[in-house]
Amino acid sequence: MAEIAEDVKTLSFEAALEQLEQIVQKLESGRAPLAESIAIYERGEALKAHCEMLLKTAEARIEKITLSREGKAIGTEPLDAN
Repeated sequence: MAEIAEDVKTLSFEAALEQLEQIVQKLESGRAPLAESIAIYERGEALKAHCEMLLKTAEARIEKITLSREGKAIGTEPLDAN
């Protein structure tokens, strides 16, 4: 996995995703010189890793409300519990 640069670690999910989208557009356009393409690709890898880490953290915090037979909330359980 790509090493996450210190400045990337401070970005919100939305800011990192926006930067990643800009990188993808620039790479897809084919207008960046090779050396720049490699550098922004590497930054894109770091942004992707950061976004994945933030998503995993958010998913771990999501809980499902459990209901009694009467339909009243009685607690929570992890979202992925079966």
